[in-house]
Amino acid sequence: MKYTVITGASSGIGYETALAFAARGKNLIIVARRLDNLEELQSRIQQMHADVQVVIRTTDLSISGNALKLYEDLKAYQIETWINNAGFGNFASVGEQNLDKIQALLHLNIETLTLLSSLYVHDYASAEGTQLINISSGGGYTIVGNAITYCASKFYVSAFTEGLAHELKASGAKMKAKVLAPAATETEFAKRSMDLEQFEYTGIVPKFHTAEQMAGFLLELYDSDKVVGIVDGYTYNFELKDPIFPYVAMIR
Repeated sequence: MKYTVITGASSGIGYETALAFAARGKNLIIVARRLDNLEELQSRIQQMHADVQVVIRTTDLSISGNALKLYEDLKAYQIETWINNAGFGNFASVGEQNLDKIQALLHLNIETLTLLSSLYVHDYASAEGTQLINISSGGGYTIVGNAITYCASKFYVSAFTEGLAHELKASGAKMKAKVLAPAATETEFAKRSMDLEQFEYTGIVPKFHTAEQMAGFLLELYDSDKVVGIVDGYTYNFELKDPIFPYVAMIR
């Protein structure tokens, strides 16, 4: 039995992606901090798709060591797709940002994603039909004022995943690595980024997608032969592309 792992599945894009993959009959391992949200998602999926297996794992991946523990805990499962969706943002000038929050952001957005990606590639690169999808951001291709550290972390995600896609292709691996780069999406992102109790996108954000729409875009990327799925920051059209960053192959 094969499974799709989705981190950050308790809300937003991760939550809607779990529903979208379940609708295709994909068994799931859903990972997040909030057990009640995961249990609600599990119940909802099982009511709609009784044959889909949904495994819950609760962990805070912003804490050092938890990524390795999670991966070791999932060794018994055959994993067809791994989606690194867990992450959060921050809006503040560099000189005024909360360093405790920034340390957690860098650990989650960069270190945890790198460790989980590396472990999955090590074990499954030669497995037919496997995919690694890392969630970046439009801010992983364009620097946004007052969100410099967040954008830098997502530039890393984009460059790392695009580079990995080149590496897998060059080695003849069967696994595909892909990166999804949303623009503004109606999730808990803005609320957590600005440390607010509530945030309403309607009336404040000129253009945005719903999390359900973004999960649909993720499925388009999953089905395609392209490496990058990106939302144009001006038109908000979704585009599938080959790798964007320049790449120089190592000379042997």
